Order: sequence, then structure tokens, then C-alpha cells
Amino acid sequence: MNLHLLNRSPFSSRIHDDVLNAMGPEDQLLLIEDGVNGALDNAEQHLAGLEGRLFALREDLESRGLLGRCAENVTVVDVDGFVALTEAADKTVSWF
Repeated sequence: MNLHLLNRSPFSSRIHDDVLNAMGPEDQLLLIEDGVNGALDNAEQHLAGLEGRLFALREDLESRGLLGRCAENVTVVDVDGFVALTEAADKTVSWF
């Protein structure tokens, strides 16, 4: 299982399409920095099909005033959760 890190918003970039095409069925996606905009209810269509495998970093949500506005299929993790995800992954792929 690979962990993909995405730091770009689906509202300003189409790189999320490349991420989804590269992801395997067990891979997970962690939204960081501006990528957390993809965790919002109105962005659900951009990252569909990732139930149980889509995460957003709490600190980045908080810094953008977005905490509490995530879609139901998004799991919010803090920095310790980020570390746990990276430790569980075989490799980490960063998309910038």
C-alpha cells in the first residue's frame, strides 16, 4: 500500500486526476496544505471512490478555517495520524 500526499486544491489544479490514475486499490490519499480544499463537501466529485482511503490533515484544515466542513468520506488526522499513515505505507508519493 502506498500513501499519496496531495498539496494542491482541486479548484486550482487538475493534478488530482493524475493522482487518482496512479493510485492502486489499496493506496491511501492524504490531503495536505491547499489540498485540504479537496476534503470539502463541494469537492466530493473530484476525489470520488476513495471511501476509507481519503484523509485530510487537521492542522491544515484549521489554518484555513475549514475544520468541520469536510465531506463524510474524509477522515481527519493530526500530525501523529500523518506519521502513522506514513509508517504503515510501503512508500510515500508526493504530488506537488
